[in-house]
Amino acid sequence: MTLRARFAPSPTGYLHIGGARTALYSWLYARKHGGQFVLRIEDTDLERSSVESVNAILEGMTWLGLEYDEGPFYQTDRFDRYKEVIKQLLDEGKAYKCYCSREELDALREQQMANKEKPRYNGLCREGAEARAGVEPVIRFRNPTEGAVVIDDMIKGKVVIKNCELDDLIIARSDGTPTYNLTVVVDDLDMGITHVVRGDDHLNNTPRQINILAAMGAKPPHYAHVPMILGEDGKRLSKRHGAVSVISYRDAGFLPEALINYLVRLGWSHGDQELFSLEELIELFDVADVNRAASTFNPDKLLWINQQYIINSEPEHILHHLSPHLGNIGLDPTEGPNIIEVIKAQRERAKTLVELAKVCEFYYHDFSDFPEKPAKKAFKGDANLVLESIKNKLSALPEWNRTAIHQQMEAVVAEMEIGFGKVGMPLRLAVTGGNPSPDLDLTIELVGREATLRRIDQAIAHINK
Repeated sequence: MTLRARFAPSPTGYLHIGGARTALYSWLYARKHGGQFVLRIEDTDLERSSVESVNAILEGMTWLGLEYDEGPFYQTDRFDRYKEVIKQLLDEGKAYKCYCSREELDALREQQMANKEKPRYNGLCREGAEARAGVEPVIRFRNPTEGAVVIDDMIKGKVVIKNCELDDLIIARSDGTPTYNLTVVVDDLDMGITHVVRGDDHLNNTPRQINILAAMGAKPPHYAHVPMILGEDGKRLSKRHGAVSVISYRDAGFLPEALINYLVRLGWSHGDQELFSLEELIELFDVADVNRAASTFNPDKLLWINQQYIINSEPEHILHHLSPHLGNIGLDPTEGPNIIEVIKAQRERAKTLVELAKVCEFYYHDFSDFPEKPAKKAFKGDANLVLESIKNKLSALPEWNRTAIHQQMEAVVAEMEIGFGKVGMPLRLAVTGGNPSPDLDLTIELVGREATLRRIDQAIAHINK
């Protein structure tokens, strides 16, 4: 049998970090075993679901590269199928109509809590109830009252839940719309899902879903419940800890493979290895090796991983993801030096693509002034004379390359009988405006002849003023 895993988000918001990790684990497991990965949009919450949220989820999946083999399927397209199953369960006596009002259920809950009992439906309508005028009933699943549900969880191990601890859950609301625990069971069954990887906040739903599957004469899939992600304060990761949307990390300048690398390590490891190619992850990852304990999100570690990918990835790949950030600061990389060479020169000076765009900017855009403190340090003494001398030599160069540029800097050092720093400091500030940069001769080569001479003139004017 072909392994079939799925990711089934609810479109009530963006694709968040926890959901992305769950999708990644499911995707990797399917790829490792030559299986199929299905995307299902669980949009039966009509009030909270939105097209914008669906688009945000699809956008996040695409950016991360988690391509799906089937889907996206939408639960709202399958209401007829859910009604068919609900009718079947009613006809077979495995579900029943409940006419209890919200007020009655609230009173029951308050009484149980006052008695320090577990709040649960008391089965008042279980053995049949008369219809009430003007009341549309809900449909409840007739949960077994004896025995136990045994979950052989791939992460948590054996979990046993006694049926007497479960009440008769609602599988259809009074307006006829199905509830989560019914739709997910029918979908997993119809779609042939063999492995369900999901957050452990769903663990309390699992015994109920297994019982519904049993009532339908079906075997349950294999379950793997992934522990939650915590913020650094030990509480569940949320907006108060900063960005939790996948797309917000894209916009903040993270590479998708860096985020994937970080997410997979939030709960899984392979020795002391920190960085993995996608091929390595597919080969090495196993859901059964995921930690049972919750993981803590560390933004600094993610930044470090992102920097490693910026440093070590092909510059053409970096450019693909860098382009929007260049556009955000009005930089057109076709107008100026070769952007690939600029990326090579600057990528060790940035932890994010936003930072990389910023440290590339001075190669393309002139600056209006020089920072005060560096200017006081670099533009002192005979700095104007030094800059005049190097400008004259650079302007006369027949070929503009770093070797020839370096030779002219050495010539000024020899002629003026000064240390190299007396040339390098004012010249670097003149050309870069104080921006971080690599070797000065390479920087000047990339900035180009016209811009370099123009900026030296600007620096001389600044000093003379």
